[in-house]
Amino acid sequence: MAKQTERHKCASCGFVSIKWIGCCPECKAWNSLEPYTPSSQGQTRQGSYTAPMATLSDLAGDAHIVRYQTGIKEWDRVMGDGGLMPGAFLIVTGDPGIGKSTLLLQVAAALASNYAVLYFSSEESGAQLKQRGLRLGLTSTPLLRFSDCADLSTIIATAQAEKPAVLIIDSIQNCFVQEEERQTLPGSINHLKQAGFLLMTLAKKHNITVIVTGHITKEGQMAGPKLLEHIVDGVFYLQGEDRWHVRMLRAVKNRFGTIDEIGFFEMAPNGLQSVNNINAHLLSQATHAPGSALTCSIEGTRPLLLELQALCVPTKFSMPQRIVTGVDPKRVALIAAILEKYLQIGLSSVDIFFKVSGGCTIKESASDLAIALALLSSFFQHPLPEKSVALGEISLTGHIKPISYLEPRIKEAQTFGLTTIFISEEQQYQGSGAMQRFKNVYQLLKLFPAG
Repeated sequence: MAKQTERHKCASCGFVSIKWIGCCPECKAWNSLEPYTPSSQGQTRQGSYTAPMATLSDLAGDAHIVRYQTGIKEWDRVMGDGGLMPGAFLIVTGDPGIGKSTLLLQVAAALASNYAVLYFSSEESGAQLKQRGLRLGLTSTPLLRFSDCADLSTIIATAQAEKPAVLIIDSIQNCFVQEEERQTLPGSINHLKQAGFLLMTLAKKHNITVIVTGHITKEGQMAGPKLLEHIVDGVFYLQGEDRWHVRMLRAVKNRFGTIDEIGFFEMAPNGLQSVNNINAHLLSQATHAPGSALTCSIEGTRPLLLELQALCVPTKFSMPQRIVTGVDPKRVALIAAILEKYLQIGLSSVDIFFKVSGGCTIKESASDLAIALALLSSFFQHPLPEKSVALGEISLTGHIKPISYLEPRIKEAQTFGLTTIFISEEQQYQGSGAMQRFKNVYQLLKLFPAG
């Protein structure tokens, strides 16, 4: 019989070493390696195990899957066409207090009208969960059951026995996994890897939709190893704007839907409520002043009317400042350079402060024209025409180019009373409305008498 060799395992991350060392090479923790003897159970002689053949299939046949709809419009929009996919493994993350637990409790209650749902909270007691449900005005249903159990092994065993349609765990960092030799530290790298693998296996093997909440780091990224983001089917961030009660649910990974969709919720006394008409909120804060310009950005299938704000002031430093939020700073610097090159205005000698109002982020180039007009408006201290919106891309040669999806953008702008639309001279559009067409950036100066 072979002699069992003693090993040393890190109590924080699970790293295994053949000898004791002071600092763990994996997590850099000191004096965390503890001696243990590996179990010989499960060891077999090489070649004694024959793997079974996998069942193969082709793409033919009916693969229609009925998704779980909650009736919460903004949630179903972000999850994908039709709602939650059966057997999916999803994680919802965001800042502390942003409303993750509130949103998932409302989702659980909405799903429980048609499907069996198990809700496990490792952060709140059973009494606290009931109190939260009463505050949100949720009605009791036999299909929704709660527990404050934090043992992941017990949670998985319960889910296998009860076979719910949806399993919600709040949060994965506060659950623990019981092992034969020791209990892993909740929130450690090794714990999250193991917990993620066990929950993924549960979701795929038993066709249970698993939704967990996760913590984020001080940099705003999801806490835990990158492996956790790889094995889950969807990663969703719940974000908020400080001066609003509006929350944005954004997908950064979604195997069953687009990542371009954004869901908007408003924090109310009875929880998070869907905001179906978000543009009314966005435009309520818009101002008609020098440095302000409106544009329309497409997020998924939804056009968003966003206000761009620019501030140009003479610099007091040898290197002018460029402080930008909500859009790529390089794009603002590039458009400023194009305007200085072709319009001969000294934007290189001014500090530029630029932001997208409402806490949204613009990624597409269709906002180039609005960025240029906001910079010019601030530089000349002259406002743009009231109730106007700019839609166009600017090339390095100073020409204004057509954009895609122009018709839904214009229709959304006209719905909210915007009467003047700045577009490219080359843009083909037959709809009604006051169109001002520009071929290049030289023609923009006619909007500013000071120019």
